Amino acid sequence: MPPMGRMMRANMHPEKADAGALKKILVYCKRYLPAVAVALVMGICSAYATIIGPEKISDLINEIMKGIMSEVDMEAFKNICFTLAAIYGAGSLLSYMQHFITATVTQYTSRRLRTDIDRKINRLPLRYFDTTTRGDILSRVTNDVDTISQTLSTSSANLINSLTLFIGVIWKMFDTNWLLALVTIASSFLGFFFMGIILRQSQKYFNRKQTDLGAMNGHIEEIYTNHNIVHAFGAKGIETEKFNTINERLYDSNWRSQFLSGMMFPVMGFVGNLAYALIFITGVAFIVNGNDKVTLGTIMAFVIYAKLFSQPLSTFAQSMTQLQQASAASKRVFEMLESEEMPDESAKTAVPAGVKGNVEFRNVKFGYNPDKTIIHDFSAKLSAGQKVAIVGPTGAGKTTMVNLLMRFYDIDEGDILIDGVSVNDMKRENVHDLFDMILQDTWLFEGTIRDNLVYNRENVTDEELDRACAAVGLSHFIATLPDGYDTLLSDSLNLSEGQKQQLTIARAMIKDAPLLILDEATSSVDTRTELVIQEAMDKLTEGRTSFVIAHRLSTIKNADIILVMKDGDIIEQGNHSELLEKKGFYADLYNSQFVVA
Repeated sequence: MPPMGRMMRANMHPEKADAGALKKILVYCKRYLPAVAVALVMGICSAYATIIGPEKISDLINEIMKGIMSEVDMEAFKNICFTLAAIYGAGSLLSYMQHFITATVTQYTSRRLRTDIDRKINRLPLRYFDTTTRGDILSRVTNDVDTISQTLSTSSANLINSLTLFIGVIWKMFDTNWLLALVTIASSFLGFFFMGIILRQSQKYFNRKQTDLGAMNGHIEEIYTNHNIVHAFGAKGIETEKFNTINERLYDSNWRSQFLSGMMFPVMGFVGNLAYALIFITGVAFIVNGNDKVTLGTIMAFVIYAKLFSQPLSTFAQSMTQLQQASAASKRVFEMLESEEMPDESAKTAVPAGVKGNVEFRNVKFGYNPDKTIIHDFSAKLSAGQKVAIVGPTGAGKTTMVNLLMRFYDIDEGDILIDGVSVNDMKRENVHDLFDMILQDTWLFEGTIRDNLVYNRENVTDEELDRACAAVGLSHFIATLPDGYDTLLSDSLNLSEGQKQQLTIARAMIKDAPLLILDEATSSVDTRTELVIQEAMDKLTEGRTSFVIAHRLSTIKNADIILVMKDGDIIEQGNHSELLEKKGFYADLYNSQFVVA
């Protein structure tokens, strides 16, 4: 991989959310449209039941008022009560079914989003990961998808219900008394006005919040993973200062977005209370002036209508807040899903038959960035079964050559051939299958020792495990474990760095590929263990082409050919003795390690 210094921070600038991001989510959910349509119909019916309820309550109050003057018509009273119960009962049932369908569709969509992101990650070129922190990627998979999920499960249904309720309430109010309807609506216009101002101001902070959250996750993942290094170099103050800077920025964007969006609710509460007061004043004035079309039941119905009228406004405000967050989250998720992928290789069928291991680098040129070439004109022809050492100072291009050989990156110019077949004519997975790879940095995952050893291999017997572990000197350690190969790797097991490296070497032995790459594979072990592993490596390299990247030149004395690299070019090649006799760059490197002045 390219040096960590190449990794750039995620863009800290706030993104502009727009309707396009939400439109992409709607298109993404199109397969669930029939279910969504059913849910919306149920929501509309449920909202309609809510709308006609106040009319029945008005009739109920009027019947009670008649009883104060004379006798209550109990039959009419019972009928109204039963009708009211049936209306609200049906509305509740429809609302329950709507939310059940919405929740199901939401979770299907979220699961599909996470699955698509997981598949996308496997199709992204490594250049993407050079410019995006792991924490930011994790934030897109978790936080951003959860934000979209929450919005789909609440706002989508609530918006349709609120729109139905809003239109229906206006119709019922005008149908009942147009003047009281105007009073109610006029008082609510204030809510629309203030809500528009708040939405415009809060949107930019919701966008900034999602970006800052990704930056925070990236920083935490990087620093907490390397906590010991931070302590060892006394960098707690510097990293704490960086954390505080990001944390302060996240606090500011979060506080501003939440404060502004939170203002919607008290504003709408004030508007609702103002509407109640105006309805009572206007309604009582009608009654006092002898308007027989306005009764106490009418006034109470309009109080409920005012509540129902402000309820959609409050829901709109809440939904707009959630949609703002979902807009920012959707933009980040779809930026990743729409990122440029590695080219489709389904048409590539070339696979060398009975691979011997002849490798040729032919005028290879490459740069991690298009404007900066680091491998200028690399050419080398290597025979099957040779042990090839690649040496040179830091930044010479040693690891880069291995990355190109395995097609982790595609070369800019030239070609690399294995047994005369260009790696560009083979699928990446077919190229990877040709190599065992043992890196300086060990990688073990949660699971048993057996799981780690047979990673992605099938039908591996205990005898094969025994041979591999014996070759790298792990047999005694495995024998001391309570469950042997089935011992679960955990912090309590407390493996040393050397034992972790031995496990990764044994894993490569079990894969038994025709070509082998060793990137300073014994750097984490002591001298005695290194001798054991070196002996195992000598056996492992027999009959297969092996590439050894080494900084300790004592480990590659027996290499068949040593390629000496500097500034992206091969400047010397030959075996150990030949290169020492030349008294060139390699001799200087070797003497700097072993000759004491």
